[in-house]
Amino acid sequence: MLEKLKAIDDRYEAINQELMDPAVIADNGKYTDLMREHKKLTPVVEKYREYRKAQESFDEAKAMLDEGGLDKDFKAIVQEQYDESREAMEKVSEELKVLLLPQDPNDDKNVIVEIRGGAGGEEAALFAHNLYRMYTMYAESKRFKCEVLNLNATELGGVKEISFMVSGEGAYSRLKFESGVHRVQRVPETETSGRIHTSTATVAVLPEVEDVEIEINPTELQIDTYRSSGAGGQHVNKTESAIRITHLPTGLVVECQDERSQFKNKDKAMKILRSRLYELKQQEQQDKIASERRLQVGTGDRSERIRTYNYPQGRCSDHRIGYTSHRLEAILNGDLDDLIDALVTADQAEKLKNSQETA
Repeated sequence: MLEKLKAIDDRYEAINQELMDPAVIADNGKYTDLMREHKKLTPVVEKYREYRKAQESFDEAKAMLDEGGLDKDFKAIVQEQYDESREAMEKVSEELKVLLLPQDPNDDKNVIVEIRGGAGGEEAALFAHNLYRMYTMYAESKRFKCEVLNLNATELGGVKEISFMVSGEGAYSRLKFESGVHRVQRVPETETSGRIHTSTATVAVLPEVEDVEIEINPTELQIDTYRSSGAGGQHVNKTESAIRITHLPTGLVVECQDERSQFKNKDKAMKILRSRLYELKQQEQQDKIASERRLQVGTGDRSERIRTYNYPQGRCSDHRIGYTSHRLEAILNGDLDDLIDALVTADQAEKLKNSQETA
């Protein structure tokens, strides 16, 4: 591991030199790529240098203790330095193992989040809207940008289906574990007898995909136009601006009706289609490689129940990692960092375990 870290440190210094080269500064593309690599390596290099500093302190203390001849008081000071340095080395070593884990290539990408009301009728649609609000409030707290791509709303303010883009550095890394079935237990506003109902909504989180990553043959697309429908809106049912794209080889169907412009709806629909095809391609690759385990914190399968929001008890439970919080209101208001951090930690622990087993 130390040899690998030394190589990373050398590369880091080489990048620093390149970034001072006027020719590199003038080349915007190369400069941007180097800055991106520099930022990626920085936390590893800083932690490695912290380890080296602790090791130097440890070696110095060990040498003095081995040499002997120290008076009682000074020996106690050196022994304390020895113990503290050893503990620091062990702690930083574990942190470095996490930093050296293979990174998800999609982590820095923007994401497309799709939410659909599941079992529970109008109550499920209202819950889907609650989830949309939760994610947009979380995105706002992280200074991510949100853009609605497609919306199919209900008359009572619920959401049958919504697709939206979350843009910002690290958006996918923070939201990728949200895919799956979310369950809510509460008394619906429409319920007169006060009975608790259980409803569901499905969430899919897809990395935004560039044209060069997924090639789509235009001859394999069936594109239909139709009149927009939904709850309100002046352009609803007036023009055939809504777009439905069917990818014939896979049968994937994408609809977009949020914009008045047919062209804009088509552009948004193609973004969603590319991301779904990319997800499908990734799934096929993972299925072929039996040794590559999928994330223990969630397979990403939309049929998997991952979390329950229990209103009567004010409780939110993530079933994949046994996480429970009684801060339900705060979570629904976008305070997701504790929950997401727990999912990230569980994922890292599983990857460490797998790397040790295959070492």
